[in-house]
Amino acid sequence: MILPAEASKSSADAGLPATQEGAGASFTHATAIVIGESGILIRGASGSGKSRLALALLDLAARSSCFGRLIGDDRVSLEPRGGRLIVRGHPLIAGQIEQRGVGILTIPCLDSGVVRLVVDLKAEIPPRYPEPADRETLLAGVKLPLLTLRQGVASCDMALTIWTRLYQPS
Repeated sequence: MILPAEASKSSADAGLPATQEGAGASFTHATAIVIGESGILIRGASGSGKSRLALALLDLAARSSCFGRLIGDDRVSLEPRGGRLIVRGHPLIAGQIEQRGVGILTIPCLDSGVVRLVVDLKAEIPPRYPEPADRETLLAGVKLPLLTLRQGVASCDMALTIWTRLYQPS
């Protein structure tokens, strides 16, 4: 069930700078979800559609009777552990995600997940056939598959691209 949150989730309102360090965690501007057992880290500039894409993927998971949960929107921490990258949402905004034109929603969430795919939303059109080096990224010393998509493309189209990547890897 999705409920509007009582309080605003913006970084400024929550007292969160762009990157916050302390207590062993460094928070970065990104959105993370889990579909099945796959953590998806969505990066992009403010307003690029990270939250909209996350909501579209979670909707697609629900329609496909697949497990899907938010990990964090706006601020997440990344920690390498045993050759894997663990993503955690910020505790002050746990379960909250912005839906433009509606406001802050409260949805089911998980504390953490293992990142299996990084999605970058960019203003420029990505190459039709990316070079092998452009299909992966290194985060906190962990090599991960990378999918670059153009921001502003309909979130349902982007969600289907990601879904295909997760369940029909090449």
